[in-house]
Amino acid sequence: MTQTSLQNIFDRIQSTKRKIKDIKLAYKDALATSEEYKNLTEKIKELQGRKKQVEMSIKQDFSGEFTKLDDYKIDLESDQVMLSDAAMSKMMKGETVEVEDEFGRKYDPSFNVKFKKV
Repeated sequence: MTQTSLQNIFDRIQSTKRKIKDIKLAYKDALATSEEYKNLTEKIKELQGRKKQVEMSIKQDFSGEFTKLDDYKIDLESDQVMLSDAAMSKMMKGETVEVEDEFGRKYDPSFNVKFKKV
């Protein structure tokens, strides 16, 4: 590709981005001037506030369960790290790594490698 065609493609992309931005701004302006939209937005905010109150009330009734939930989450994270470490150790020794669930389905390990900027 020549420099000119690269520039043409780049210019077309920039133009398309401006057109998209213009349409989005026009849409936002139309919503801002719509009385029905404003009324519905206010009603939604009221209902969300009421929903939050109901959730908090029910959450208080389940405070013991939420404590257990937090404990389970901690246990789960710990067990996942242990499982990962044990699987890595077995693989480093050249052993086969496989687990099976209660339904007899087999699982093989899947490893991810991520790079961070240093």
